[in-house]
Amino acid sequence: MAIEILNLLVSSAHGIDPIFFDIGIIIVFATLIAFTLRVLKQPIIPAYVLAGLLIGPYGLSLISNQDVITTFSELGIAFLLFVVGIEMDFKRLRSIGLISGIGGTIQIFILAVTGWIIAVLLGFSAIEATYIAMIVSFSSTMLVIKLLADKNELDTLHGRIIIGFLLVEDVFAILSLLFLSNFNNIATSGVLPVVLIMLIEISIMILFAVVLSRFVFPYVFKMAARSQEILFLFAITVCFVFAFLTNLLGLSIAIGAFIGGLSIANLPYNYEIVGKIKSLRIFFTTIFFAALGMRLNVSALGKVIIPLIILVLFISLLKPLITSLICSFFGYKKRTSILTSMSLAQTSEFSLIIVALGISPAIGHLSQDSIIPSLAILLSVVTMVITSYTIKFDTSIYDRIKEKLNFLDRFGSGNREIEMLSGEGDHDVIMIGYDRIGFNVLRTLQKMKKKIVVIDFNPEVVRNLLHERIDCIYGDVSDTEILKRLNIKNAEMIISTVPDLHDNLLILELAKKQSSKAAIFVTASKVDDALELYEHGADYVILPHFLGGHHVSVMLEEESIDLNKMLKKKLEHIKELEHRKNIGHEHPLHHRLHHD
Repeated sequence: MAIEILNLLVSSAHGIDPIFFDIGIIIVFATLIAFTLRVLKQPIIPAYVLAGLLIGPYGLSLISNQDVITTFSELGIAFLLFVVGIEMDFKRLRSIGLISGIGGTIQIFILAVTGWIIAVLLGFSAIEATYIAMIVSFSSTMLVIKLLADKNELDTLHGRIIIGFLLVEDVFAILSLLFLSNFNNIATSGVLPVVLIMLIEISIMILFAVVLSRFVFPYVFKMAARSQEILFLFAITVCFVFAFLTNLLGLSIAIGAFIGGLSIANLPYNYEIVGKIKSLRIFFTTIFFAALGMRLNVSALGKVIIPLIILVLFISLLKPLITSLICSFFGYKKRTSILTSMSLAQTSEFSLIIVALGISPAIGHLSQDSIIPSLAILLSVVTMVITSYTIKFDTSIYDRIKEKLNFLDRFGSGNREIEMLSGEGDHDVIMIGYDRIGFNVLRTLQKMKKKIVVIDFNPEVVRNLLHERIDCIYGDVSDTEILKRLNIKNAEMIISTVPDLHDNLLILELAKKQSSKAAIFVTASKVDDALELYEHGADYVILPHFLGGHHVSVMLEEESIDLNKMLKKKLEHIKELEHRKNIGHEHPLHHRLHHD
């Protein structure tokens, strides 16, 4: 009955405006499925693919003009890469070190070669194996950063290494798109001439972007920023102008959009631009992923199932093992290596873009009957769903498998992990988490002449504590080995400023097991969590938003409307904020990655 009603709507709507109806159907179905998956706490990108499958030729056949949809999906690719270009900050790679550049490159090379060999052994042709190699080499920046941001782990050591790997992978993915766009020319004219011409063209485009970025855009966008509408239109204009120019040079419009994004990446208005383009990008990328779903050949699923299972096992098991070994070789401890590797065990949005380029008439590497598009789509959906769970429960998974992966410790010395202890086991106060409220707590404890050790998972904060000669350890409180090393039984106080309920319950449980007599202060973000922590033996639960309101109330009562006293408070507050900024609090990387 429902299908008959839909077909009736299709027949009547097609008499009005097919393009409007086709786009409307995609958005409606994508929204409904995305909402359902979000309620079920699943990643959203597979929802768009499922929507395309449902309304495409192998589903309800509601879409009539796939050529128009394909055109819109190409715009989606351009806007996606335009935003990637705006957010590309190569300074991040320097802050993470060798593991990002060299380690990331080694990882991509090993994965690509291994993936190519597996594909050939599965019976794929050399060109199909090349596409499979690219598919398994890249991870999903969009998905991983979103999941890490939800867990507040972007500023952890493993979070920063993950970001470094993802940035390097994005660069190689862009280079792969560039290579594929010119693959046919390479086959006819030879590698050297085409690559040389391609490098010259790209160099011209990048030089043009640098000149505009330094000498033109700062002044133009300063004037345009007076009007939010004009700012938005100027940003879109940059995207299209660079896309047009690269198209004239015979390069992909997606490459042009990416270079256009790079040209405005260093402007002070880039956050605003990303925020304004975000909605437009979501609209077009929804259509892009839905268009991929329409190409999912259900009749080919029988041929796909065996390669799919093998490649899912490769990405879920072998890819994390390779990544862990690389991290260990670069001197990172087992825990950091494993948490990093688990977050990268999926395929990227770029893999779908690469496959879409491969089946396009302009490239034509993959035929319409090829199972590669269906394999890439299913691989993306399955691995993204798996990753959403592995990142959510990464600590629990690590605790279960860590004893079986002790061999990782033999490959690395662990010298990349940072800590300074002047004497283990004899600290008066163990403070877990230094950011925000921990800053003031530490200053008070120092005035009380207490011997303190700080545990924090932000390596930048720990390095700054080292400069101040404060005992500290880089680590996550959920790693119980750290707390056991510190011998919490002899501590007078344990103060946790981390508002995670699971972590604080773990602290209370460990203190109880060791018969600790320390006063335990923990932090909660919700009233229900605070009550549960009290039930489990917490001596005091800090609720920051309650304390903040209380502090403001006291300040208003003490200062009343005396402007001189308020000015003094203001200057003291500014000085404190500047000091916090200098020691690593609220640094730009944190804001930049949370913005989108």
